[in-house]
Amino acid sequence: MISIAFFNNKGGVGKTSLVYHTAWMFAELGYRVLAVDLDPQSNLSIMALDEDRLEALWPDDDHPQTLHGAVAPLFGGTGDVRPAHVESLAGGLGLLVGDLALSRIEDDLSTEWPRCLEGRERAFRVTTAFWRVIRSAAQQHGADLVLIDVGPNLGAINRAALVASSHVVVPVAPDLFSLQGLKNLGPTLRQWRATWQQALAKAPSALGEMPQGRMAPVGYVLMQHAERLGRPTKAYAKWQGRLLGGYRQSVLDQAGAATTPDPNQIQRIKHYRSLMPMAMEARKPMFDLTSADGAIGAHQTNVQQCRADFEALCREIARRVGCVK
Repeated sequence: MISIAFFNNKGGVGKTSLVYHTAWMFAELGYRVLAVDLDPQSNLSIMALDEDRLEALWPDDDHPQTLHGAVAPLFGGTGDVRPAHVESLAGGLGLLVGDLALSRIEDDLSTEWPRCLEGRERAFRVTTAFWRVIRSAAQQHGADLVLIDVGPNLGAINRAALVASSHVVVPVAPDLFSLQGLKNLGPTLRQWRATWQQALAKAPSALGEMPQGRMAPVGYVLMQHAERLGRPTKAYAKWQGRLLGGYRQSVLDQAGAATTPDPNQIQRIKHYRSLMPMAMEARKPMFDLTSADGAIGAHQTNVQQCRADFEALCREIARRVGCVK
């Protein structure tokens, strides 16, 4: 299972929008895609579904058709994980719906993590709960790719999400905060990966297959960069240059001078300010907007550029993770 987490502990870089648009573009390129909303804020689900559907998925009592509903028996002490509902968005694109209730299981995930090193069965069941639900749903959906949206923090929910991930894409904005975020993210990923590798050696054989928790870095996507006459503005270019070395040193743990063009930069995505409100209103990705949605004149030019950007991004991600169609 090729599962890609989009992860940065710095919020506000456009991570959820990136996952949403990447999922749609992969589907348009012929991939069967499972998008997974593991951010307790559930922004991916809010972006993908209208209010009436969300109200049906989030009733006042239990939420059996959300991700939390799939893991609730295990964390409630009444059983193990159960099959998750896959919400169909279009064609080959499905969604595991997020849930604000996921925040309730953070403490249990945190408590059980160190117990994996002791070989405790429940610790492994809890830590791999997301992976087992995602794997089952991906098989049900026939997914070529799983794209996982996580929150902007280094907490226990994200750690379990990363254990379930074979690859990691890092969205960054050209600013000081993203640079500082990389300095936290890189060492944390390496620590999680190393701890999980130690734990795997102690996993009870009765549990069967376990996630490998590779968390292999794919590269970074420079989000919301500004251009003037086709070139990055001076302020943005400054941080873009520093991110080049920051990713190499912090995430890849590689010394030495960075090179340009940066092989770790997957793609740059412009800040399509005027298109996002239209896309939210139309409940579709920005690159699918038409004149009927209000994308006329210069907007249509931006739509075409947005499509080219995301198609290039998805084709390069597919190449890097070994899933080319």
